[in-house]
Amino acid sequence: MLAKLVRVRDVKQFDGVESVLFVLKTDADKGILGDDKDIASRRKHFGTNTFKKPSVNLLQILLKSLKDPNIIIVLLPIETVSILVIRDGKDTCIASSEAVVGDVIRLKAGDQVPADGIYIGGQSLHIDESTLTKKNDLVEVNNSTNVFLLSGSNVLRGNGRMLVTAVGMDTALAEIISPACVNHDHKSLLQKKLHKLTSHIAKVGLAVSFLVLLVLLVRYFTGNMRNNGRKLFIGGKTSIHDVWKAFLGILATPVAIASGAIPEGLTLACALTIAYSTKKMIVDQALVRSLSACEAMASATVICTNKEGVLTENTLQVREFCLCEEYFGRGTFSSFAPEILDLLHEGMALNTTKIPPGSSFEHIEDQIQNAILGWGIKSMNMDVQQLKERCTLVHAESFNSEYQGRVLIRRNADSRVHVHHKGTPEAILAMCSRYYEETGDVKDINDDTREALQGRITKMKMDGLYCVGFAYKSVTAEHQIDHEGHFHPKLKEDDSILLAFVGLKAPCREQARKAVMDCQDAGVNIKIITKDDIHTARASAIDCGIIDPHDTSTGEVIEGTTFQGYAEDERLEKVDNIRVIARASTLDKLLMVRCLQKKGHNVAVTGDRVEDAEALREANVGLSLGNHGTDAARNCSDIVIMDDNFASIARVLSWGRTTYNNVQIFTQYQLTATIASLVIDFVTAISASEPVTINIVTVISAGNVPYAMLQVLWVKLMVGTLAAVALTIDGPGTKLMQQPPPDKNEPFITNIMWKNILGQALYLISVLLTIQFTGESGYQLSDKEKDTMIFNIFVLCQLFNIFYLRNYEGGILRELKTKRLFWGIVGMIVVIQFAMIEMLKEFACTERLNWMKWKVCIGIAALSWPVSLLIKCIPVPKTPLFSRRNSQNSSYSRFRSSVWL
Repeated sequence: MLAKLVRVRDVKQFDGVESVLFVLKTDADKGILGDDKDIASRRKHFGTNTFKKPSVNLLQILLKSLKDPNIIIVLLPIETVSILVIRDGKDTCIASSEAVVGDVIRLKAGDQVPADGIYIGGQSLHIDESTLTKKNDLVEVNNSTNVFLLSGSNVLRGNGRMLVTAVGMDTALAEIISPACVNHDHKSLLQKKLHKLTSHIAKVGLAVSFLVLLVLLVRYFTGNMRNNGRKLFIGGKTSIHDVWKAFLGILATPVAIASGAIPEGLTLACALTIAYSTKKMIVDQALVRSLSACEAMASATVICTNKEGVLTENTLQVREFCLCEEYFGRGTFSSFAPEILDLLHEGMALNTTKIPPGSSFEHIEDQIQNAILGWGIKSMNMDVQQLKERCTLVHAESFNSEYQGRVLIRRNADSRVHVHHKGTPEAILAMCSRYYEETGDVKDINDDTREALQGRITKMKMDGLYCVGFAYKSVTAEHQIDHEGHFHPKLKEDDSILLAFVGLKAPCREQARKAVMDCQDAGVNIKIITKDDIHTARASAIDCGIIDPHDTSTGEVIEGTTFQGYAEDERLEKVDNIRVIARASTLDKLLMVRCLQKKGHNVAVTGDRVEDAEALREANVGLSLGNHGTDAARNCSDIVIMDDNFASIARVLSWGRTTYNNVQIFTQYQLTATIASLVIDFVTAISASEPVTINIVTVISAGNVPYAMLQVLWVKLMVGTLAAVALTIDGPGTKLMQQPPPDKNEPFITNIMWKNILGQALYLISVLLTIQFTGESGYQLSDKEKDTMIFNIFVLCQLFNIFYLRNYEGGILRELKTKRLFWGIVGMIVVIQFAMIEMLKEFACTERLNWMKWKVCIGIAALSWPVSLLIKCIPVPKTPLFSRRNSQNSSYSRFRSSVWL
């Protein structure tokens, strides 16, 4: 009953939390006794915090279920995670697998709940239970409304203590990862489309097969089917045994047609291209956690990205230094008065107080401090060790979200005490009434001076700089520290002396601007969501090419509070035009994702913090940052960008497009053969006056099936496997990144693809039926030569079609050097086909062809190229025939396959 306490969410059966603590012999503050005897007893009665892995065939897991989130849960190294528990009144760090029922565990943001339990104190917790419940909403855990915590859920906000009530296989997580609950048949969106397409083709094949069977039976029982001129059925005279034997012979034809109509190579092609792309993407610094994300990126229309470390370098550099109104660039300080330099050194080197939550500098605190410190040492000849020996740090405090805080410093030589302030320039300027000049003179800040200083601050921000202000104030001994160890309340923040403003900038990554342009050329909008102020954010967006400063139509820059303040209809109306959200919160990123999705966009979003988990989960593709991201963000993402570089995100987009395109190319190739197969076999079967002998006019055709099976197997191998490899191993090219993204709601086969499929199939049908019906009489071919030429022309046409469908962005000579696998497959097809006709004629049921007949076969196959070019000139509507969306809404995202297909 205790193990089910959390799952049934009813603590009243134990008369409340206090009763559960009593039953488990646990103190809410001191925890369990925690000695060896106590731990062993609890493990004996309640079990260990370990899980039994589902008993599933390893090959099945690798081939089908590696992308399943439940399996990922099982594979997480739970036993290596450290947790903080209270035992015998002391905080103890243990592995999560060592937790026992009755343990009191401390939880904080970023932790994973290691077992089932109940909340017993602390701040309220915000929990992500989506891994277990599949619901995206955050769950608040507190003493009043909900005290239950599920194993495997993640803490996103808050901190507190939990009492463990169930471990290991008794937890809610264990139910999910049990063998009965593991789903190994999860299919991606593209795989579902292909499965649906394959089902439709199979139904058509069955319909054609049934029609052929019906026609053949009618012909048989009406006496219109003959063998060497003799009727096969004569009413009242033909025995039941002969009828049954004839029926089995007739049935072989529709069965062959039906089995060959299923394009089983489509699913193989999809698996091959996704596997190939996923492997290659690792080289491009992208680790795919969800295989469906690779293809989902193909239809991404918007990428919402962080700025820091993604579009810009992950380090800051000091770019400007201003003493009052005077601009010194990065600084030339030989003319500065010694007193000013001493004060600047103290403020830069010794005021290293940590930033409080909520500060506009919180996300880059360490970068700012390190950049200023390094610059001061290099440019101002600052000696940090000497400063620490010369001054005593009396007190430090972070107390205001607008600036980092203040430190109280006593100079050992003369016991003078200064308070140094460091923070946002607006806050620093507001507390100053005087300023230093270069000569060391102190002057009052009048209205004109204050306006000029504010203008300098604005100018620095519009140049994309992070601005930090420095100020100081001398204080008396009696107004330093109060009796509680804090700054004295009479130590006011006004009447300080302004020292300087320092401007820092994270340079745009070298490849980021080109990557942004590539994405924009591909019809993908880039939106920045950052904590920077509006001026800095706008300048960075201009640097990265997201906004054109000379074109106001390129997008809007707003603050997060403004975005949240919009009514829902207004937000939906404006969201497309917004390019940057400054001073953004986690809620802004989530709102942006939801709004864009409501507008029909496919959204990819980057995230690196615990708070980004919900946005990463709700986006069509979640991209976490590998270098500076949290485990919680990575666990909720589909793809991990290992180098945090936007250029890698652009390459992921390119790989997604390539994956989708490669499968489309092979689908066109496969359906051309399948349609030709159905038509030719149908016409051949119903027009024959004698028992049908199926020749290899297509993928499923074979002479006398038992003897020409080698032909069938070879054509199946070529069309279904070798062609799949040859057509799905293309890497990203530039053409795909110059087209709009495909619409996931549109049919997988576009109008242009149907045009190419039907045109090529018609050419193949015309040629092969002509040879089938006139080969013997019109061209003096023997029956076996006719069948061999049909077989040869079909294979060669498919080979030429492979060449036609491939992309040659670098030219055919470059292809010869770089695409060795492709050329190896082509060489294999040529050699095997030649051997099938010239060397294996007894086994393959073929006849040797002279050089003239070979030239005819090659010429007919080569003619498919100019035929394809003529087909390409036929105009068709760009909107798919069976679009589910209004043409006005889908005009942006139509997939112009004509460039590649």
